[in-house]
Amino acid sequence: MKYLLYCLGLLLLPPALRAQQVDIANLKGMFGKGAPLKVNGGLNASTIFHNGSEMSGRQPFTWYLNGNMNLNIYNQVNLPFSFNLTNAGINYTYPTTPNRLSLHPTYKGITGHIGDVAMTFSPYTLNGIQFRGIGVDVAPTNEWSVSAMYGRLSRAVAYDSTNRNVLPTFERIGYGTKLTLNEEKYGLGFSLFAAKDDPSSIPTVPDSLYIFPKKNVTFSINGMLRPAKGLELSLEYANSAVEMNKRDFNIVKAQGGNLLGSVFMYDHKSTLFYKAIKAGMNYTFFKSAIGLGYERIDPGYQTLGAYYFNNDLENITVNFSQPFLKSKANVSVNVGYQRDDLAHIKAGQTSRMVSSVNMNYNPGDRLNMSLTYSNFQTYMNMRSQFDAINQVTPIQNLDTLNFTQISQNTTLNVNYILKTDKRKSQNLNVNFSLQDAADLREGVLHKGDGSRFYNGNLAYSLMFIPAQVNVTAAFNLSYNTIGRDDYLTWGPTAAINSRLFNRKMTAGGSVSYNASTASGVQQGKVLNLRANAGYRVQKKHNLNLSAIQQLRWVPLRGTVNDQTVTLGYNYNF
Repeated sequence: MKYLLYCLGLLLLPPALRAQQVDIANLKGMFGKGAPLKVNGGLNASTIFHNGSEMSGRQPFTWYLNGNMNLNIYNQVNLPFSFNLTNAGINYTYPTTPNRLSLHPTYKGITGHIGDVAMTFSPYTLNGIQFRGIGVDVAPTNEWSVSAMYGRLSRAVAYDSTNRNVLPTFERIGYGTKLTLNEEKYGLGFSLFAAKDDPSSIPTVPDSLYIFPKKNVTFSINGMLRPAKGLELSLEYANSAVEMNKRDFNIVKAQGGNLLGSVFMYDHKSTLFYKAIKAGMNYTFFKSAIGLGYERIDPGYQTLGAYYFNNDLENITVNFSQPFLKSKANVSVNVGYQRDDLAHIKAGQTSRMVSSVNMNYNPGDRLNMSLTYSNFQTYMNMRSQFDAINQVTPIQNLDTLNFTQISQNTTLNVNYILKTDKRKSQNLNVNFSLQDAADLREGVLHKGDGSRFYNGNLAYSLMFIPAQVNVTAAFNLSYNTIGRDDYLTWGPTAAINSRLFNRKMTAGGSVSYNASTASGVQQGKVLNLRANAGYRVQKKHNLNLSAIQQLRWVPLRGTVNDQTVTLGYNYNF
C-alpha cells in the first residue's frame, strides 16, 4: 500500500511543480531531507437503519462513505484528496450529485482544486457554488494573490413528466478569475465570473415551466484604505448582465453603451443589466469600536455563481461596542435600516428597522450572564393595482393600507457554578427567551393580530470527576399565544454519560417526555429514548453506535413509533 501511494505521489508531482518556479541548482538539497512520502488522513463509514409505522419517504437503509487523505512529498508538496459517497437519493437524478470527489494539491503558495469543489470570489460574482472542474489559488506572498476556476456548475437533467419533484436543468459551464492586492495601508481587488447554459444539452422543455437557458457575466471591483490608525474604509462595486433566454437571437442596440454588453456579450432584448454597491467604515479607538455600512443592490440582481441572492434592497447599518466595569462587562449596539422597491414599481413598498443590544457580565469565575434584546420592525405601504386602473384624475388620492409588523426578542442566559472541587462539579443554567410579534394596520393592533412566544429552560448538571460520569436533569417549557389561540408544551429530560475502560469507551443514554396542548385541548405526547456508545481501538480506530426509539401519541391516530439505529466506523492514519 505504501509503495502504491509513493508511485501515485510521483505521478502527481510534475503537474504541481509546473505551476511554481523551482531552483534547479538546489533541487537535491530541497528534496533530499526527511522521509520521501508522508501519508495521513481519515476514513468514515456509517449506516443508518430506519423503521417505523410511518416511513415518511425515508429509505429503510442508507449508507455513507467519506474520507480524506493527504500526501506530503519531502515536506514540500501537499496533495490533499477527499471523497463522499452515499446511496441516499439513488433513484433520482439531480443537477448536482451527492457523490463528490475532490483533490487539493498545494506547493508553497499554490493551491489547486480538482474535482467537485467550491470557490468564492465575491458575494456578487462567484460565491461558494459547487462545480466539477479545476481551480487554482496562487498566493506567493501576503501582498497579492490570483485565483481562477473553470468547470461545470450543473449537469444536464432532462424533463421527466413522471417525476415532477426534479425540474429539468441545462448543462451550465462557468469560469472566472480574481486578482487581489493587499498592502498595509490599502488594498485592491477585481473578480470576473461568466457562466452559460448549453441549449442542446437536453431535449425541449415545455414553455409552461418557464425554464430557459441563461448566460451571465458579472464583475466586481473593491478597495480598502487605512488613512489613519484604527480607521478602515472599504468599497465594492459590482455589475451583472444576465441573458434570460439564450435562444433569443434578436439583438437590440445598446442605448448609451454598456461595458458588459459590448465587450463580453451581445445586448439581446432578453438581456438585463444590474449593479450593486457596498461601502463601509470601521474605527477603533482605545477599547471602543464603531462601524458604518451601506449596501444597495438593484432589483432583479442575480449571478449564476451563487445558490441564492437577495436583491432589490438598500441597507444602512451602524454598530458600536464598549467595555466597562474594568472589562468585566461589555455592551454592543447594532442598528440597521432596510427598504425595497428601489425602482418604485411594486404595489407595496416595504421598509425594515432592526436594532439589537447585547450585554455580557462576568464578575467572577462562577457567574456568567448575558442579555440580548432585538427589535425588528417592517413597514409596508400597500396599494391595490385597481386603484391605479380606476384613477380618473392625476390628483386623486389613492387608497392605501399602511401595515406595520413589529417583532421584539429578548434572551437571558445565566450560568452559575454551584460547587466545584476535586471530586465533583455542580452547575446550574437558566435560559429564558421572549418573542413578541404584532401586526398593526393603520397604527391599530386588532384582536388576533398579535402573538407571543415564551421559552424557558432550567438545567442542572452533576459531574463526578474521578469516575468521569456526568448526570443532567432539565425541564423545558414553551408557551405561545398566536392570534386568539394559546399553545403549551412542557416536559422533563434526564441524561447520563460516562467514560469507561480508561476512557477508551464512552456510553450514554437519555429519556425525555413532552406533552402539548392547544387552548387547553390535548394535542399529543412524545417519549424519546436515546442510547449511544463509542469505543476507541489503538488510538486510530473508532466504533460508534446510537439508537433512538420515539413513541408519539396523536389524537385520532393513536400511537406512532419510529426507530433509528446508526452504526459508524472511523479510522485516522
